[in-house]
Amino acid sequence: MNTLSYKTISANSATVNKEWVVVDATDQVVGRLASKVAKLLRGKYKPNFTPHVDCGDNVIIINADKVRLTGNKWNDRVFFYYSGYPGGRHDLTPAQLFAKSPEKLLQRAVKGMLPKNRLGRKLLKNMHVYTGPEHKHEAQKPKTIDLNKIK
Repeated sequence: MNTLSYKTISANSATVNKEWVVVDATDQVVGRLASKVAKLLRGKYKPNFTPHVDCGDNVIIINADKVRLTGNKWNDRVFFYYSGYPGGRHDLTPAQLFAKSPEKLLQRAVKGMLPKNRLGRKLLKNMHVYTGPEHKHEAQKPKTIDLNKIK
C-alpha cells in the first residue's frame, strides 16, 4: 500500500479559492438563514475546509428587510448590551433592532454563529447585507445560490 497517497491536504491563504455568492433572504427564517450563511463564510461546504484558515466564500445577502422570525420572537426575545457603567444595561427587541436597521439583525445572528476570535472577526467582514435587491458587487460576478437546496 502506498501511504504517500493518503496525505491530508491543508488549505492556506495561497491555495484557497474564494468565490462571491448572492443569497436572497426573502421569506427566510433568520436563524436558519444565518446558520447556512455562517457555514458558507467559514467554508464548511468545501472539500478542502481547514479550521484555522479563511477558506469560505464572500456572501452578499439581498432583501434583508423581508426576513421573518417564527413565533412571537419579534417582541418576546430580548437582546441586551451593557455600557460598563452602573445602570448601563440597554434592552432591545428584534422588532426595535429591525426598525432601526434590518441589516444589523442578520449581522448579529451570523456573528453569533462564527468563532469568537480573530478569524471570526475576519470572516464577518466577508458578509455584505443589503435591504433591497440591488448590491454594489456586480464587478465580482457573483453567482446566485438557493439556500433551500444546500444542507
